[in-house]
Amino acid sequence: MAERTPLVAANWKMHKTVAETEAFLDALLPRVAGLGPAELVVCPPYPSLAAAVARCAGSGVRVAAQNMHSEPEGPFTGEIAAPMLTELGVDAVVLGHSERRRLFGESDEALARKVQAALEARLTPILCVGETDAERDAEQTEAVLRRQLEADLAKAPDGTLAEIVIAYEPVWAIGTGRNATPDQAADAIAFIRSLVAQRDDAAGKTVRILYGGSVKPGNAAEILGQDGIDGALVGGASLDPDDFSAIAAAASA
Repeated sequence: MAERTPLVAANWKMHKTVAETEAFLDALLPRVAGLGPAELVVCPPYPSLAAAVARCAGSGVRVAAQNMHSEPEGPFTGEIAAPMLTELGVDAVVLGHSERRRLFGESDEALARKVQAALEARLTPILCVGETDAERDAEQTEAVLRRQLEADLAKAPDGTLAEIVIAYEPVWAIGTGRNATPDQAADAIAFIRSLVAQRDDAAGKTVRILYGGSVKPGNAAEILGQDGIDGALVGGASLDPDDFSAIAAAASA
């Protein structure tokens, strides 16, 4: 079995000012110093990215943006481009979160261009995929995951697939307090891995696949202990440094 370094990412969504970001990291970094082996990523809002990069320098904690445009520049009011992120020292970006898909109409075609642009800019894409409750109830989970991944990775060369981090986030478990059972999460993640392996067998073994959906300190060990789950994309619980460090410790156990 390929060795895959666990990864735990804190998706703060539209939370935390610059001052709050600095205070959070001042509290978090001593808690996770030397924790290993999990790789930690914080994903602040755009205005706090520079502060996060400065605070995390030398700590091993990476900083990711929550979205980006596929073009390097242009007349796209309100958007941000990969070169702007890399200039700040950001080295990863969340793409395709269900809130972006549902609330802002982000399409798989647009995501394919964003994944390609992130790879070309040497930003690690954290690509989110997952089904709604209606799709799961209709037994369409695998069909949805196949459709999303085939489209979202269409412009990513086979040789780059292992560089992408994929987050399985069942939409019905995000911010609801509901969770996929460990078996449901593991089955979906195994299917995602098989889809990547169909493109490139080596990448199927090495690509990191996270679970995202109401991960908390109380359930992290059970979820992250499942074979094939390589970490977590954490939402609400990532806003508290104690909770996030507890999840990070579970991933490192």
